[in-house]
Amino acid sequence: MWFPRLASDRVLRARPVDGPFALTLRQANAERLHCLNAAAEAEGLHRAMALADARAFCPGLLSAPADPAREARFLETLRRWALRYCPWVGVDGPDGLVLDVSGASHLHGGEAAMMRDMETRAARAGLALRCGLADTRGAAWALARHAPGIAPSGETRAALGPLPIAALRLDAGTVIALQRLGLRHIVDLAAAPRAPLARRFGREALARLDQALGHLPEPVTPRKEPPHYATRLSLPEPIGRSEDVMEGTARLLARLCETLAKHETGARRLELALRRTDGDDQRVELRLAAPMRDPARILPLFARGIEAADAGFGIDQLRLEATQVDALPARQIGGPQRIAGQGDGAGSFGIDDLVTRIGSRIGLDNIQRYLPADSHLPECAFNVAPAAFSPPDSGWAPPRPRPLRLFPPEPVTADGPAPPNRFKWRAMPLETLATNGPERIAPEWWLPENPGPAATCHRGARDYWQVQTRQGRRLWLFHTPQLPAWFVQGEFP
Repeated sequence: MWFPRLASDRVLRARPVDGPFALTLRQANAERLHCLNAAAEAEGLHRAMALADARAFCPGLLSAPADPAREARFLETLRRWALRYCPWVGVDGPDGLVLDVSGASHLHGGEAAMMRDMETRAARAGLALRCGLADTRGAAWALARHAPGIAPSGETRAALGPLPIAALRLDAGTVIALQRLGLRHIVDLAAAPRAPLARRFGREALARLDQALGHLPEPVTPRKEPPHYATRLSLPEPIGRSEDVMEGTARLLARLCETLAKHETGARRLELALRRTDGDDQRVELRLAAPMRDPARILPLFARGIEAADAGFGIDQLRLEATQVDALPARQIGGPQRIAGQGDGAGSFGIDDLVTRIGSRIGLDNIQRYLPADSHLPECAFNVAPAAFSPPDSGWAPPRPRPLRLFPPEPVTADGPAPPNRFKWRAMPLETLATNGPERIAPEWWLPENPGPAATCHRGARDYWQVQTRQGRRLWLFHTPQLPAWFVQGEFP
């Protein structure tokens, strides 16, 4: 199955355009045509053509940037759709599918009827489709792109003979070189001596020929389906008590966690759907602070949401799905991890469960932690991030002791570059008992000025002092030489 205009058809299905249309992709520092609709091809435009040249030939050309990632996802959707015809479906390049319909075509009325059904359904969806069916994968590829149709069983060589050399999936350079030797069709290549061709072009050209003719195997490898993290429980009689719903959820969790453990993943977001007898659904969503797959830890977190759910006239079905999963490889629990500094898991489990319980009430985004930042300015040396979505960092390594309490710089009444013997801070008269310093911190000149009410003290160097007062306070003062003044920025315990 070949979709010659897959990328443009995907865009035009959602937003049709009358007239020439093309998707562009930046290649070699230039915008080039990536995929065109039929109207643009009728104007003489082609792929890899520069967008500027295309507009010169066709002033009415409409264009949009291509999105290869979305195209790949769309092709994956088509692959799943093609499973209706046979169980072995693989992706063949960026715009094709390959199907092994052996033993399945009779279920659709024969090979010809099956291909007509494919083309009809694709046309109904707004997709251009060309199909080729043959005994080998290479022959089917060649027919789909150069002579759509069916090659009768056992007549692959006769069906491929008149097709051009390019139908063998060779690179453009090899195709041009073979054409210069007079080998323009597959029948010419099949009749030529193999030894000189192998010496000049290597084994690829002959291997492609042998694959197309069936002399070399080329099986269809279907793409592995992604795991489905969902389980369902249908009840013979409706239930309404929260204890019964919790019991059913426990059974679903046990099965779901087995699947998660099999794929070494953990759930970050779970959704429990409670189907009532009147057809309405009650949904309980649980967001976890860390990947988990332990039913005993997850089950109690559902209690609050299940108690708040309205059972109506009863619940006859429960469905549990892990809508977001993260990698959670198996690990050994015990002494070696504790020696390596990873902990035995109990402490981290308790913190994650606590964050999850609090987050279910106030939101995980509202529980935050401090993380170190790469800056030597005290007020810029940390970041604030949600605790559930950022791992703890033990990288706090200040060059000298830092105060436990840090606040914006507050001016004090003092003069001179040396620490004052007496000064007033927050309307409190203080007397210096001992000092330790100075510690010179230069400004980060490569960054913009830090905003704030005390921005004037951020524009130059600072000389920090640890000051012990007779009144018992241990303060962190700094002096700004460029603007002689004293400030307090922190307090030690």
